[in-house]
Amino acid sequence: QVQLVQSGGGLAQAGGSLRLSCAVSGRTTDDYGMAWFRQGPGTERDLVAGFTGFGEKYWGDSMADRFAISQDNAKNTVFLQMNNLKPEDTAVYYCAVRLGRYGLALVKPEHFDYWGQGTQVTVSS
Repeated sequence: QVQLVQSGGGLAQAGGSLRLSCAVSGRTTDDYGMAWFRQGPGTERDLVAGFTGFGEKYWGDSMADRFAISQDNAKNTVFLQMNNLKPEDTAVYYCAVRLGRYGLALVKPEHFDYWGQGTQVTVSS
């Protein structure tokens, strides 16, 4: 099994920055890919950014200019740096993991097996 524990997030003003963390525990010796998704009120869960099972980065539509994904392999932690935040970035953000060594950029929530608890990000104008 894999456990994901998120931290960070909260309230920011438009133009500000926040960083989210996702600590991965459990089967961390296995290869895995992971991604960040977000879900606003009444919307679907959309991809923000992710790593393939080979460690290659990818982004959701229009995400690459303000969102950066990184990882600390030694600590099995993945980060999402969010810059120049906008009110429309308000959402619950989730990290997710899929075990395996794969090269595909997985973009749908149903592609992932394990999920963090979610973190609220609220951006005020």
